[in-house]
Amino acid sequence: MSNSAPSFGVLLVNLGTPDSPTAPDVKKFLKQFLSDPRVVDLSPWIWKPILNGIILNTRPAKVAKLYQSIWWDEGSPLMVISQKQRDKLKALLAQTLGQTIPVELGMSYGNPSLQSGLDSLKAQGADKIFVLPLYAQYSCSTVAPVYDAIAELLKSERDIPELRFNKQYFDHPDYIKALAESVKNHWQAKGQAQVLLMSFHGVPLRYITEGDPYQAQCQATAELLAAELGLTEQQWRICFQSQFGKEEWIGPATDALLESLPKEGIKSVDIMCPAFSCDCLETLEEISQEGKEEFLEAGGERYEFIDCLNDSEPHIGLLAKIVEQQTKGWN
Repeated sequence: MSNSAPSFGVLLVNLGTPDSPTAPDVKKFLKQFLSDPRVVDLSPWIWKPILNGIILNTRPAKVAKLYQSIWWDEGSPLMVISQKQRDKLKALLAQTLGQTIPVELGMSYGNPSLQSGLDSLKAQGADKIFVLPLYAQYSCSTVAPVYDAIAELLKSERDIPELRFNKQYFDHPDYIKALAESVKNHWQAKGQAQVLLMSFHGVPLRYITEGDPYQAQCQATAELLAAELGLTEQQWRICFQSQFGKEEWIGPATDALLESLPKEGIKSVDIMCPAFSCDCLETLEEISQEGKEEFLEAGGERYEFIDCLNDSEPHIGLLAKIVEQQTKGWN
């Protein structure tokens, strides 16, 4: 294996997590997250008084309790899994490319920051950087902020690195196969429910009407996965979770669907979150815990949550394939 300077470095990016499940750390995280105009694009004159005067004084303690319900001994699930993804991807790239390729984490909000990730790659000799946001479906509220932040961070650099940026992988064959394998493994262990629900994170409807391709990409992922699994139209549904505020969001809403399905005679469901690359608050608490309560209270009888792809072998293989495909000419 070569000891020379690496051909390139990889920056894996996810949304982020509070440093601890305490109100002060959650408040710090929410302030950074909800201050991003890509996330909430209301006029600052309207939004900042709401954020600073109401939300940051009422939400942190409540959200901290939710984080406490899913926090692991090793730390935040998102952070623990992300570190495993980083380490396994680095090992696989070394195996497939025959050289050590630096792989670092950078979170859009919280720690480790995007700046620390870029600095670490630079310190390891990488003057070419491939930025890989861990969002299969592009949205102006998730992938675009990464692009914005990287550009802003490099504005002060005299010698910027050569950059390549992955926008999306919603229809990548290896992504669909990885999702399908996770479902099949779950069915083999737990049996198959009447319906497979694919719950994606929601966005305001206005984002879609203004040109965000996110909803169409979610629909494409769901259809490709259903086809890969050989499901009929009656055996799967798409839905969207995590809605907040008074603005209209894309639907159907996951919580409303869970409450309505038993009335249709659907008493057992399997539910997964294909838009999330690793389990986090929105999957482990909102879907695995709250969703189960909603479904059973509405008359459902069996509710099974399917883990995200996390650090599974097919997922790491997918990420390595994306890196290899998008860095041609660099190695």
